Amino acid sequence: MEALLRRFAEDPGRAAILLDVDGVLAPIVLRPEDSYVPEETRAELARLAARYALVACVSGRTSADAERIVAVPELVYVGSHGLELAPEAERWRSRLHEFGRSVDWPVEDKGLTVSFHYRGVDDEEAARERLEQVAAAARAEGLLARFGRKVLELRPPIEADKGTAVRALLSDRGLRRALYAGDDTTDLDGFRGLDGLEVAVRVAVASPEGPPELREAADVIVDGPAGALELLKSL
Repeated sequence: MEALLRRFAEDPGRAAILLDVDGVLAPIVLRPEDSYVPEETRAELARLAARYALVACVSGRTSADAERIVAVPELVYVGSHGLELAPEAERWRSRLHEFGRSVDWPVEDKGLTVSFHYRGVDDEEAARERLEQVAAAARAEGLLARFGRKVLELRPPIEADKGTAVRALLSDRGLRRALYAGDDTTDLDGFRGLDGLEVAVRVAVASPEGPPELREAADVIVDGPAGALELLKSL
């Protein structure tokens, strides 16, 4: 692990750091609108942006919301799991939101995706069962449905995800060295976006809620946002 990180960091002018936001830079909170990135982490991100060819946030939030939370203008922000880079996603917007409004559950509007959270409800097991039914109904409508950390997310059925976003960001800049850090199921797509690079570092930001597949696919495992911050300090 240390040798891989040293090799990655030895030539920052040819390397990219790609980061999820919630659960990686920002601690998970009960209400998504209360999410924040600590000032110490922001300072490290600004330092890295001056050192590396690219530092980007690849988030499930909209890019504007991710930038609001991270609040480091030197970074590049890509939102909605890469759907913002896929023009064909736009034609699904109204259909997606119509379905979200039809569900008797608080819905989080993420522009090109919608999410139903069940963190902190009285009976999380019953809530999960109810949202499994919602997921089945969404799939019957042609939407993609995926569970993450105490959340069900619905999105358009198109070939765009965090992996396609990662590949686009790297290809546009001609970069063949990259580190990607994530904490949830959709970050497996981000990991795959590094396939075939000269140097690829896949970082799992671990938590009890995180998918075991993420740890299995990772080159480096750190413990929560605090561990992610320590990793950033080493780069």
